[in-house]
Amino acid sequence: MGQKYLIDTNVISHLFSDKLPANGKEFVKKVINADFIISVAVEIEVLTYHDDPDKMPVIEEFIKLAVILPLDKEVTKKAIEIRRKYRKLKLGDAIIAATAIVHQLILITNNTRDFINVKGLKIIDPHTLEIRP
Repeated sequence: MGQKYLIDTNVISHLFSDKLPANGKEFVKKVINADFIISVAVEIEVLTYHDDPDKMPVIEEFIKLAVILPLDKEVTKKAIEIRRKYRKLKLGDAIIAATAIVHQLILITNNTRDFINVKGLKIIDPHTLEIRP
């Protein structure tokens, strides 16, 4: 897999809740097996909330397998730029978008509505497998 991806919180949640369509689940599993990359913001979001608390030990072990990209100076600078331009975007989403842009990753998310207008961010919805520039 040449292109690399950043996985959003909702994708992990949908994976564990079995809410992804079959082709989306297959795509996400291929990505995870090739390069399981998340933002530190995703780590925080995933490990602080889940619909089924009984699944948390499994999710915690799953997250340990990920490459977790930190909130470094470059990502911070980009997140600030994004928040200034897109005021309605939540801080966590701005960090996730900035991480994807700085590291030249395509963001896998079902939250296309919030991310669609962020300039320079490429996203793919695992429910439709549609890539949007």
